[in-house]
Order: sequence, then structure tokens, then C-alpha cells
Amino acid sequence: MNRTTGSAEGRAEPPAARQDERGADRTVAAAFDGAPAAMAVVDRSGSILLANRALTALTGRSEAELSGRTWPDLLTEADCGRGWDLHRDAFEQTEPRPRTLALLGVDGERRRMAVRGRALPGNGSEGPAAVVMLQEAMRDEEVLRAITELRTAGSDTALWSLDLRTGRLRELFGPSPLGRTLTGDARSLEDCLARVHRDDIARVRDAMEASKQGRDYEQRFRMTDRFGDERVLHAKARFIGGSEDARLVGVIDDVTEHVQLIRRLADRRRIEAAQGRQVTELAAKLVSATTVDEVTGLLAEEFVPIFGGSAAGVMLVEDGLLRSYPSSAQHTGTAPMIDGRDASDTSYPMGAVVQDRQPRFFESRAEILERFPAVAGILAHTSAQSWATVPIFGDRRVALGVWQVAWNQPHHATPDERALMLTLAGLAGQALQRVQRQQAELELADEVQRRMLPPQIPEVSGIDIAVRYLPARAGWRVCGDFYDVIRLPERRVGLVVGDVQGHGVEAAAAMGQIRVAFRAYATTQIDPGVVLAETNRLLTETGEIVFATCGYLVLDLETGQMQAAWAGQPPAVIATEEGYLVWEPETGPPVGVDGDSKYAVTTRVLNPGETLLMCSDGLVESSEVAMDDGIAAVGDALHTMAPDVHAAATSLAALAPAGRSDDIAILLARLD
Repeated sequence: MNRTTGSAEGRAEPPAARQDERGADRTVAAAFDGAPAAMAVVDRSGSILLANRALTALTGRSEAELSGRTWPDLLTEADCGRGWDLHRDAFEQTEPRPRTLALLGVDGERRRMAVRGRALPGNGSEGPAAVVMLQEAMRDEEVLRAITELRTAGSDTALWSLDLRTGRLRELFGPSPLGRTLTGDARSLEDCLARVHRDDIARVRDAMEASKQGRDYEQRFRMTDRFGDERVLHAKARFIGGSEDARLVGVIDDVTEHVQLIRRLADRRRIEAAQGRQVTELAAKLVSATTVDEVTGLLAEEFVPIFGGSAAGVMLVEDGLLRSYPSSAQHTGTAPMIDGRDASDTSYPMGAVVQDRQPRFFESRAEILERFPAVAGILAHTSAQSWATVPIFGDRRVALGVWQVAWNQPHHATPDERALMLTLAGLAGQALQRVQRQQAELELADEVQRRMLPPQIPEVSGIDIAVRYLPARAGWRVCGDFYDVIRLPERRVGLVVGDVQGHGVEAAAAMGQIRVAFRAYATTQIDPGVVLAETNRLLTETGEIVFATCGYLVLDLETGQMQAAWAGQPPAVIATEEGYLVWEPETGPPVGVDGDSKYAVTTRVLNPGETLLMCSDGLVESSEVAMDDGIAAVGDALHTMAPDVHAAATSLAALAPAGRSDDIAILLARLD
């Protein structure tokens, strides 16, 4: 009671109440001092007013050493500024966001801490004090460890951390099966990189250097494990920390099986694509085939590997009998036993297929014997175990023959295989009928070819000339290669060899035009370069899309001087009995390409005893033979018979070093 007024206002509390309050304060102080989390009470300037035992233990400093010190100064230099940001937020925000900061101990050890700050209640936002609490950042480490071990136990995965400052590598939750397999006890980054494939090491090191600049990391690379096996690994990591404690924390996965699976799928797709290209290419050959033997040869030989067969045969119906094809092949095995058999004899698979035009597929000998007992004698002469016999159709589903594929082991023809066989047999039937229609055209073509080439070359005194023309064996009888000998005034002679683009009647017609143009211009122009240029201009002005390579030279029979103009033609060969040399006149583009082209003239003397060879590229070059090799073969053969140009022409035609895939024109000349 107030001693002045006698009222209760301002009356001191009873002793018991004050004792309870002091007891509560001691309890709070004891709780603060004994709290497991490190805590400090700080003022607005950041100075530590109180520190509990956990904080002194964490920092290694006594309460007296901490008292009055600003708490952000306990952090590493890199994180001190972020600590002050958190301090200001503690007084300005109701729920400030915690920060992960690095605490620097007295021994220099850095420890990652989750730091929270909050103003003390009772004084509002202007309160003079706040509490700062520091906890280990990995508070839930055991939970994370358990979850991680469960996640990685059955997988080829490891979690890792790399100190970018020291190069020390460790697994976050202890050794994993993958980690032990890859590196064993190695903890140095360099020791681990030593196992990386030499083709990948530069790329991995470049990514590591980029990580030191604060970038995240992701790489796929090959690495040899402790047992010598190559592994394909995929590593990715997140950059954490500042300049003083930068590190990568990430995951590494063994993706070897995944990569191998992708490679197997890719290989399978490549094989299927290659087979598809092979079928397309062979089908294109079938469509463009020009002879019966070419068509049947594709079926009997080149198509068989597509189906994994061991052999194949083709029987065509001729005058009611089955005949083996291709006719140029030497038939062995069961083919001679079937050749000449009646095509209507249905006691044999081939006759039955011809008659009902239905394919037959047999997976075993027992199956074919059950259906066709008469083949027992034939089976004794073959090792085949399975057969596919399909009809070769013509127009209106007329059976032109049969195609039979055999396997030396039991084989089940899949629906795709059966469909492909029927498709190819259908293409073969179309090709065979086209060949038959072409026979009349080829007969006409022979006559056209004879009329387009000079019926005979003129006889010129003082020079011996031999020519040969060989059509390609690819089936074209009308081609664009040509030669000509033009008698010129003043004891000179013009020699021409050329090759028009393409084959067929169109090429022969163009060849005839070029020959006529050459003759017309050669009789009025002395310069062979002008003759070529005028012929070229004429071709381009006609508007026809045709061009030709050719060589034209004028030979003076008195002096032996040769003036040559060349338009993409192979070089000439000059041979004696002692050897040969290659003469390469300066060449321009083929005629018919550019109407403004000019052609230089190259001069040389043809001496007595030298034989000149001009030829089209079909003699010396093909897809299998380089031109230099073809010319060398021709030169070696020519110098042994240089004095006799006619015998030499016959010999070179028989030699044909580049094969006969293209037509060939040969012109030989020798001064008397």
C-alpha cells in the first residue's frame, strides 16, 4: 500500500512473487545456456550480448572472447557480407529467410551452418536485441543417408563431392558398389582422371576447368575400372560455395548397358538399312537389266544373300520345257536333272508352280517329300534342307518360269520374306518381257550404229591407220563413241576420237551430228582449236542437252607435226618398240557444255617408228580401274607390237584393261 495515500497503487509485490519471477528467469537462462543449438543474443549493431555453451564449443572461443564481438565476423570472409544481410533482415522482417553460411573456427576449419536470426519480442520492430541460431547444415544427414542408400543400393549410381581447391574427391555417404569398382580407395581427382579414356580426357579436363569458374558440370565419358573393363559414365554436378570453399556435389551413373543397347539398336538399324539399300540397288538393276542372262543372274546369285540362302536357280519355260538360266553359268547339282523337263509335269514343285502360279515353301525334306514323292531321287544329289519356289509372272499372270531359293538348314520363310520374293519375281517377269521387246529394237540399233560410224576409213598414202569399235557388254548395242579419219588438203589428215554422253539411239544420233559437224568445219578450218570451238558452238545452239568429250588432231604427213585440240578426252599414247610415253594435250571442257569455250592447240612431232593411239575412256577407265592404270596397261601392250597397227588394234580390243562396261573406240596411226 502506498504509504502516502494508503492506496494499493505502486505497492511492492510480495516476496513470493519476486522469488517465482527470479526462478523463471533462471530457468530460461539455463535453457538458453544448455540448448543443443548454438545461439547468441545480439544487439542491433551485431555485437554479441550473450552466447550459450553450444556456440562457445562450436567456435572454440569462450563467452568472454565472444562478448562484444560482432557475430558476422565469425564467418568466413566470403560469407561475412551475407551474414550482415541476414542480421539486417532479422530486425526488418517478421520471418527472415535462413541462410547457409560458412563458420570459421579458431583452427581454420570451415563448417557449413544453417543460420537463422529473429528479433526478440516485446519491443516490436525497434527492439534492441535479436537471437541468432546456428545449426549444422546437414541436420537431416541420417535421413538423407538412408534414402540415398536405398536409392543407390540396386543401381549403378554414386553420389560424390569434389573440393575444387584441393582436388580431393569423396563419396557423400560412404563407399558405394560403383565407387569401389571404379576407383577403389583412390581419393585424388588426378588418380581418377588417369583412368579416363584418352580420347575423352581433354574434354573432361576442360569441363573441370569451367567448373572452377562457378559453372555446373555435366559430361559423358569412358573410364576403365579396376578390373580393366571399359565403362561409360554420365556425371553431373552442381557448383556450391564461394571462392574459398568451392566444390562440386553431384551424381555419377554407369550408363554402359544403356549405351551398348543403343549401339546394338543402331547396328541393327544400320544392317536393316543396308539390306534395304541392297534390295533397292538390286531391284534397280533388275529394272534396268537388258538381257535374259542379266535378269536371271541377279535372281540366281545376287539376291540369294538377302534371304540367307545357300543357292538359287531359275527355270524359264521355253517351248513347253523348263530351261536352266543364266545360260552362261555352269549348272551343277540338281539343275541338269530338271533342265529339259516338261513344264506341265506337276509331280515336281517347279512344274506345279508353273501350272497353278502359286508359290511353294518347304521347311524340311520330310515336308517336300510328303507333297512331292517324285523328288526323292533329286534330293539325293543336294544338301539343301529347305526350299522356296515362286513363279515368275509376265503380263496377265502368265508364268514365264520359276525361281527357287534353297537353304542348307531348316528355314522358315517369314511373311516379309515371302512378300519380298514374290515382289522380286514380279520385277524379274517384267524385266524378261521388256528384254523380249528390246530384241527388235536392238536389231534396229545395230543397223543404226553401222550407219553412224564411217563404213570404212579412207586410204591415205604415207600413213597406216587402224580403227576398232566395241559396244559395251552391258547390253547397249547403240552407243555414242566414235572415230573418224578426214582427208585434208596439203598432205594432211584429221584424226578424231570422241564419246557422246549416254547410250542408245539418242546418243548415236548425237554422235552422227558431231561427226558431220567435225567434217564440215575441218574442211574449212586449218586450226583444230577453231574446229572444236565451232562444233561446240553448234551443239549448244541446237538447244539439245547433249555433250561429248573428244580429241581432234591434224597430222602433217610430210613433217610429222601434230596439232591437237582436246575436249576432256583421255590423253594419247605414243609407242615405239622400246617403250611408250603419254602425251597430254592441253584440254578444255567437253563440247556442248559452254558455247563460249575456247580450245588451245598443243603441238608435237610424230616421228617415223612411233605409233599414235587415240581412244575413248572405255578402253582405259572404269569404276574398278583408274585411268592411269588403264593407260599403263595399254602402253605396255602397244609397244610390243607398235610396227603393226592392225594387229595392235585387235590386241588392244581383246585386252580392254578397263573391262567392257562401256563402249570403246580405238584409232591407231603410224607414218610409213
